[in-house]
Amino acid sequence: MSLPNHAPISELYVSYDSAQKLKIEAGNLPSWDLTPRQICDLELLMNGGFHPLKGFMSQADYDSVVDRMRLADGTLFPIPITLDVSEAFADKVEPGQDIALRDQEGVILAILSISDKWVPNKAVEAEKVFGADDIAHPAVNYLHHTAGKVYLGGPITGIQPPVHYDFKARRDTPNELRALFRKLGWRKIVAFQTRNPLHRAHQELTFRAAREAEANLLIHPVVGMTKPGDVDHFTRVRCYEAVLDKYPAQTTALSLLNLAMRMAGPREAVWHGIIRRNHGCTHMIVGRDHAGPGKNSQGKDFYDPYAAQELFRAHQAEIGIEMVDFKHMVYVQEKAQYYPANEIPEGSTVLDISGTELRRRLREGLEIPEWFSFPEVVAELRKTSPARSKQGFTVFFTGLSGSGKSTIANALMVKLMEMGGRPVTLLDGDVVRKHLSSELGFSREHRDINIRRIGYVASEITKNGGIAICAPIAPYAATRRAVREMIEAFGAFVEVHVATRIEECERRDRKGLYKLAREGKIKEFTGISDPYEAPEAPELRVDTENVDVDHCAHQVLLKLEQMGLIRA
Repeated sequence: MSLPNHAPISELYVSYDSAQKLKIEAGNLPSWDLTPRQICDLELLMNGGFHPLKGFMSQADYDSVVDRMRLADGTLFPIPITLDVSEAFADKVEPGQDIALRDQEGVILAILSISDKWVPNKAVEAEKVFGADDIAHPAVNYLHHTAGKVYLGGPITGIQPPVHYDFKARRDTPNELRALFRKLGWRKIVAFQTRNPLHRAHQELTFRAAREAEANLLIHPVVGMTKPGDVDHFTRVRCYEAVLDKYPAQTTALSLLNLAMRMAGPREAVWHGIIRRNHGCTHMIVGRDHAGPGKNSQGKDFYDPYAAQELFRAHQAEIGIEMVDFKHMVYVQEKAQYYPANEIPEGSTVLDISGTELRRRLREGLEIPEWFSFPEVVAELRKTSPARSKQGFTVFFTGLSGSGKSTIANALMVKLMEMGGRPVTLLDGDVVRKHLSSELGFSREHRDINIRRIGYVASEITKNGGIAICAPIAPYAATRRAVREMIEAFGAFVEVHVATRIEECERRDRKGLYKLAREGKIKEFTGISDPYEAPEAPELRVDTENVDVDHCAHQVLLKLEQMGLIRA
C-alpha cells in the first residue's frame, strides 16, 4: 500500500473572477432547483470528493456503473451519480445546452453542460445497485417515488460551493484535509465512517483500528442525507465533539462529510473507500453490515453482514485504500472492558445494548449505564430524545369518504385537549383544502400534493412537541409512506385505518357524492373510479359500522397509551 498522495486533488471550480462573470451569464440560462440530495452530490463533484468524475454521469457511464461498477473507461466507481429531473423540465432542454444549477434559495452553484438525456430503467438500477427492486429499501423507495423520471448527464463548471451555516470549522474539502494531514505530518490515516453517535464500543473499536494500522484517526461522519429515522446530524456532531477529548491529543481529527448516503451495502462500502482516498486517507474501517438499510419486505437483512467487507477486500488495491475490518465490540463484565466478539474469555458475562434498546431507554427515560456510553453523549441524546410522553406525534387517519375519519378525529382531539400537556391541532381534509390547497383539483397529482402539504404541516407540529391529527382520505400507499418518513424524522407517526366498508360509506353519504360518482358526474372519485390502497400494516385499524364514535376514539387513545405517547 502506497503512502497517501498529499498533492491537491482536481476540483471543478473556476477562478473567482470567472465565477462572477459566469454568474451573470447563468442568470439567463434555464435553471434547475436542486433537491437536498442533489446538492450533496454536486458539492462532492465540485470539491473532488467524487474524483475522477467531472460531472453528472453520461448514459454510457451510468449504464456501465449500474451493470459492472465501472465507468465506461473501466475506472472503478460503484454508485451512479446522475441528475434526475422532472419530465416537464426535461422537455425544455436538450443535449448541447447549458443549464444553471441552483440551491433551494435560488443561488447559482454550477453550470451543467448537458451531454446526455435519457429515461432510465429504474427497476434494473434498483436490482443491480441495491440488490433488489424492493421499496422497503429507502434508496429504492426514493428512486421510484421521489427522484425525477429523466436523467441528465454532462460536465460541471463549479461557481461556488453550497453554503453551510452549521459547524463551519468542522467542514473540510478533500484538499483542505490533505493539507491538514501534510501540515501535521500524518502519513497513515484511518477513516471511521459513521452515521450514528459514538458510544464506548465505537471508541474502543477506533482505538484498536488506529493501533492495528499504526495510523492516525479521522472521525469522518456523514452529515448529508442518511437513513430516515437516524439521529439528526446536529445532535450527532455535538456528541462527536463531546468525546473528542477522550482520544489521545494530536492523534485524532474530526471532519464532517456532506454525503447523501444510499445505504447500498457492499457497493456503498467501496464508494466510501473511494471518497476517503480522495480525502487523503490510507485506511478505512469497514463494519459488519456496512451501510445496510435493515430489513427487506420479507423481514430479512438486505445484505449479508460481511458482503461489504468481501467486496471491499476484492477491490482495495484499485480503490487505493486498505480496509481495517470492523470487529463487533462487546463489554465483558468481569474484565470491565470491551473485547472483540471473537476474543471473549470463556465463561464471561457479556453485556450489550442494541440500538433498539437504547432508543427504548431514551424514550422511557431509563438509565443508560456508563460502560455503554459517555455521560456527555447521553446528555446530548436526552436533549433531543425526551421521554416519549413528552414528544410530539401525529395521528394520521386514512379511509374512504364517509368512513368516519373526521368524526373520530374530532372526538380524539377533544379527549387529548381534555388531558392537556401538549397543544393539539386537527388538520381535517376539507379544512386543509379550503385554507392550504384551494387551487388544487382531485387528480392523482393534486391529491398527492395536498397530502404532502398536510404531512409537512404535521411534521412541523410534531417537531415542535405538539400533537397533529390528520384526517384526509390519503388513498395512495406511496404518498402515505412519504408523509410517514417526513414525520418520523421528528416523532411518532400513528396510522389509523378507518376500515368502514364502501357500502356503509355510501349509505351514510349526506352530500350524494357516491351517487354522482356512480353516474359518472364526479371523475376520479376514490373507491368508485379511482383506487383506494388500504394500509397493509397500520398501527391501528378501526371500523365504525355499528360502533359509536366514542368507542373508536377511545381505541385510538389506548393505542397511544400503549405506545408510550400519552400517560393516562
